[in-house]
Amino acid sequence: MYESIKHPSSQRNSWLNLNRIVNILEVIQDAIVICLCLGLFSFMVLQLYSMVLSLLPPVQFQVVTADILSLLIWVELFRLLIIYLKEQRISIGVAVEVAIVSVLREFIVRGVLEIAATQVLATCAFLLVLGMLMVIRVWLPPTFDGIDPEHAVSQRHQQRATSKKAETNGNHAILSNN
Repeated sequence: MYESIKHPSSQRNSWLNLNRIVNILEVIQDAIVICLCLGLFSFMVLQLYSMVLSLLPPVQFQVVTADILSLLIWVELFRLLIIYLKEQRISIGVAVEVAIVSVLREFIVRGVLEIAATQVLATCAFLLVLGMLMVIRVWLPPTFDGIDPEHAVSQRHQQRATSKKAETNGNHAILSNN
């Protein structure tokens, strides 16, 4: 009697073919990200052209610095989109790096002395939180298959701990033999 009743989710899957719908939505999402990559790349070329023009005399160092930092932000955003296309995930590290560079760009371009003290303190707190997130992300377990940029740092830390433990055990063995 119970064997003839299908599970509700299997009925829904067969009726809607959810796997096919999800695959189609992922392809559309990838197409959107590719369009964003192309647009961002075009914008970087225009930014580079603008930067070359700003190097012509009279040189305004604040404008040149702002252009260079903006270009670095665009490059990092482009890298974030490329990582998303490869791994189907947003890299926390790259996103935090983009945020840090963006905040520092504003400080450099506007000048720290021209920014209100409360805004400077809030920005420092924000940068401190982002810095802690950069440190903490190394110990977060990977949630997706594929390239894990934090894995190398974690491996080095484990190897260092293992070598220190082996060295300590070796020293104890030498002392016990004497």
